[in-house]
Amino acid sequence: MGMSVTISAATEQDVEQIFRLQYLCFQSEAALYGNYRIEPLLQTLDSVREEVVTDCVFVARLGDEVVGSVRGGLTEDGAAAIGKLCVHPRLQGHGIGARLLRAAESALVEQRGATRFRLHTGHRSEGNLRLYRRVGYQTVGTSQGADGVPMIVLEKPAEAYAATA
Repeated sequence: MGMSVTISAATEQDVEQIFRLQYLCFQSEAALYGNYRIEPLLQTLDSVREEVVTDCVFVARLGDEVVGSVRGGLTEDGAAAIGKLCVHPRLQGHGIGARLLRAAESALVEQRGATRFRLHTGHRSEGNLRLYRRVGYQTVGTSQGADGVPMIVLEKPAEAYAATA
């Protein structure tokens, strides 16, 4: 019998695994844009550690292995910024990303009072865009990442969480 993937809040003990997983997962995004200076690849271990302490960070586990991660925090305008969603390449396409998003959305509403969710992804990241649209996000604009990558900004109201949970 195989193990099932569980979703839970990240702990200090998960920081190094999150850091390594993020580096692995965002290689394909970097290759898509020919830019290996994207923020998830430049982030430091200490910065990940700080996010685990201050933000809503969730992990997907397969046994003791962290195989997915997402982070979210409240912005000044009351929106919840969700980011750095990643799932180990060998487990992508099995709904883990959507489960991580739901966990982050739930915590951001219940613990932080988020009124809407906002995230962004590169304009060529079709797989990401399909996932986000499937769980109710809609394009609200574009922006330019600090690394120069054109980004699509997506949002959904917090009330929509109940409809996709």
